[in-house]
Amino acid sequence: MATPQDVLPAPSALDLPAAPPTPEARIVARRKPGQWAAAAVALLLAAMAVNSVIRNKAFQWSVVADWFTARSVLDGLTLTLWLTAVTLALGFVLGTLLATMRLSGNPVLRTLSWGYIWVFRSTPPLVQLLFFFNIGALYPTLGLGIPFGPEFVTVRTVNLMGPTLTAVIGLTLLETAYAAEVIRGGILSVDRGQLEAASALGLGRWRVLRRIVVPQAMRAIVPTAGNMLIGALKGTSIVSVLAVSDLLYSVQLVYLQSYQVIPMLMVATIWYLVVTTLLSIGQYYVERHFAKGATRDGLPPTPLQRARAAVARVVRA
Repeated sequence: MATPQDVLPAPSALDLPAAPPTPEARIVARRKPGQWAAAAVALLLAAMAVNSVIRNKAFQWSVVADWFTARSVLDGLTLTLWLTAVTLALGFVLGTLLATMRLSGNPVLRTLSWGYIWVFRSTPPLVQLLFFFNIGALYPTLGLGIPFGPEFVTVRTVNLMGPTLTAVIGLTLLETAYAAEVIRGGILSVDRGQLEAASALGLGRWRVLRRIVVPQAMRAIVPTAGNMLIGALKGTSIVSVLAVSDLLYSVQLVYLQSYQVIPMLMVATIWYLVVTTLLSIGQYYVERHFAKGATRDGLPPTPLQRARAAVARVVRA
């Protein structure tokens, strides 16, 4: 007897004909013709600028090459680097003290610190240098003693401060004001809850400062401090008005005698570019050091690591 059609078992998936394969959907990046057009225009303008600089005979590149490593220029560069290192180091030491005063609970210390920062950030650096250079006209003598009372030590300020010492003092006091704000901002960037958790664990103040506050504050301090370092390097050029033989003053002495103004200014410009580039590279790696553990994905590869990976891909291809 035949089995009714409705009670026959349904055909299995193996008995059905295979469906034709569907092509996989390919993800295509969105086209951005506007960005490519803007990049092409920017690249064209940059090439035109570089071409105008290289082929312009007024720059006198042969003169630039002759004076680039001259002894007087290198001596001025050495003094510029020395001024930058000394003023920034002293500025951060004194700035740390000012930042501590600004964050303290004592209203007198907070007011004095705020007043110092307000004065030195509000007046031009050149005016400050000129005031210190003419300190003898304001205070013929400087004394140490009791206010409104006798003085124990008295020093005549005439010929006491030479141009170099004036530059060091003036730039140090200026950098101190900026460093104090940088350090204060870095300390305030640390989450308050972490300090409370450290106190709850019974950690000492020095250990909390060294292991919790400083590593996290440096993430906010280093970028600004790097900008301060580069700014201090370029800011030393104002000491040329005091006849301090820095890099700019050294090239000025040359072009005042040879009248080769443009090529000598290019010598100073290229040296500033070289030094600031090296400082920027150092700042990049210092920032990477203090950024360890800040993200779950780890740090991005450095330009050198990317170049090595690109070379490896080319070799494998």
